[in-house]
Amino acid sequence: MKPTLKTLLILLALLAVTPLTASASSYPSRMGLKLGNGIANAVTGIGELPKAIMVSNRAHGPAYAASAGLVTGLFHMVGRTLLGAGDVATFMIPTKPIIQPDFIWENFKQETTYRKTWELLP
Repeated sequence: MKPTLKTLLILLALLAVTPLTASASSYPSRMGLKLGNGIANAVTGIGELPKAIMVSNRAHGPAYAASAGLVTGLFHMVGRTLLGAGDVATFMIPTKPIIQPDFIWENFKQETTYRKTWELLP
């Protein structure tokens, strides 16, 4: 049975979920961490839509969530997806993800933010 691209992407995303941070002291493991993070963010960017709507609804109410929350979610969806693709393309330079939280599922109640500078992984 030949592995498909979808299967490989799922396996790489699962690798990103494993606790590599504690053992990310070597260059290859830092590259793997960035690659897994990039794949996970590129694939899960669509999750920013419901996340932004829920965060906006809690903070400002349903009318705001239906309008500005949707636009904010679209902005963050494109941002997470493109930054994830950028991390995949530049995984050889092990930097922290620009987008915070690093993975969408880390804190679904927190609004997505962006780092101002590039930081190398420790």
